[in-house]
Amino acid sequence: MSPRPQRPHQPYGTPDAPQVSVRGEARHEADPEIARISITVNARGTDRRTALTDLTTRNHQVLELVKSYPDAVEKLETGAFSIVPQLAKGRAERVRSYLGTVHITATLTDFTALGELVTRLADLDLTTVSGPWWALRPDSPAHREARRRAVHDAVQRAREYAEALGARPLALLELTDQDADHRPPMPMAPGGARYRGAAAHDAPEALDLEPRRQTVYAHVNARFTITRPEL
Repeated sequence: MSPRPQRPHQPYGTPDAPQVSVRGEARHEADPEIARISITVNARGTDRRTALTDLTTRNHQVLELVKSYPDAVEKLETGAFSIVPQLAKGRAERVRSYLGTVHITATLTDFTALGELVTRLADLDLTTVSGPWWALRPDSPAHREARRRAVHDAVQRAREYAEALGARPLALLELTDQDADHRPPMPMAPGGARYRGAAAHDAPEALDLEPRRQTVYAHVNARFTITRPEL
């Protein structure tokens, strides 16, 4: 007895078992969970040793100040360091001064202390503070909620298309995540808001910084079989 011939695969459905493909979308807003600030410490001197000594002192002041907020600061990282000779005008290789720079990044979770810390940092000599940049954590529940809503939207669309044909969804064939992502907000100003340090004086009033709501987007593609339409 010859084997029963296999029915050819029908990737796009048949008249008796049609399919519908839909796209589910979701947009979910949530309060930020972290804030990042960028700190740049500078020092300039007529000789290399003076510039390096001043830079070391100011860098230590910044680190100690940030570490004095242990309950607010989650992460403190030192980035690039440089000491660059500044040449005088003319063809001769005559060094006019040396410029030293250290870049530091701090991540905070307690926003009540953020305004005070930013203000105190900006009050230090030759110190520039940029930010804050608000963000969600990669494992934030906001991402999960956006994905859940996107799937719900896909199911709802499939039902509506099926009902328009006098049918109803039967089974899910495929669900594809279309790069659900968190779109970070634009900085508060070009390059982030900047606060520059000045000479020592009475401590200024702390800045009042309002956290910016974060938007999470999710997109899915889904394919369903539906009952035979009543056309």
